[in-house]
Amino acid sequence: MSRTEGKNLRVLLYEGPGSTPLENEARYQALSSLLNNGFEVTRPVEGQQVAPPDDSPLLILGLLKHPPDVAADVEVYVRNLADMSPVDAAREVREETGARALEAWKPWFPVIDFDRCTNCMQCLTFCLFDVYAVDKQQKITVQNQDNCKTDCPACSRVCPEVAILFPKYAKGPINGDVVREQDVQREAMKVDITTLLGGDLYGSLRTRQREARARFSTERDESKALLERKRCLGKLKKSLDIPDEVLMTLPSAEDIEERAARAKAKLAKRQAGSQTVRDSRPAPSDKEWGI
Repeated sequence: MSRTEGKNLRVLLYEGPGSTPLENEARYQALSSLLNNGFEVTRPVEGQQVAPPDDSPLLILGLLKHPPDVAADVEVYVRNLADMSPVDAAREVREETGARALEAWKPWFPVIDFDRCTNCMQCLTFCLFDVYAVDKQQKITVQNQDNCKTDCPACSRVCPEVAILFPKYAKGPINGDVVREQDVQREAMKVDITTLLGGDLYGSLRTRQREARARFSTERDESKALLERKRCLGKLKKSLDIPDEVLMTLPSAEDIEERAARAKAKLAKRQAGSQTVRDSRPAPSDKEWGI
């Protein structure tokens, strides 16, 4: 019985010294097939570090001439991709070690390619589902991947640097395929998101709300209002390949204003209890003190 029984099997796709690097398509197929079948995969890159080994079993996969050196206290298994498929190799070792069988990976989430990302924050500005945030160094990160709407690649489509990937998207380069010059040119030709939405997004929403109130002030027709919403969102669907069900979950202008009002009230309450704000207020006069 393996001493690591019940732990996760860690798969390392190795292309370093002592191996033959994979072709781009073969690498993509190996990674995607392993992930789709619930295996944790690490691919070391020259000049960068990977997580240190733990007490989980480690499977080294690659077109190997000889396996790389690994710490002696790590339970290592080696399989050559010239002899078997990545998934067959991983399943064989998982069975041999008694490692856990994991569920397939999360079906939809964004990945930021930091080699391409310029930290322009366009994804943060565009996404209405709070998927993105910035870290302490003011660098864009994926904060709430569970909020991402399945089959919606919109943030990737508005990224001017083709730096946002969705591994389960059907087409490249969004699915992680090689980014070619024509891909960058195509992305550069897309309109800026502020232009797409008519300049100031919240200003546009306020204008739209005023017009809607005037239009339906005497008799509110909900079916007409729904058609108006669909018509306004049609440009997003056409330009950014957003599914209908995702578009219909976008908040209305009234929802956004209500959230903004709640946030403003919360800020006012927090400031009212702030010592900094109290210190900045003018000192009370003699009259206010009752002197």
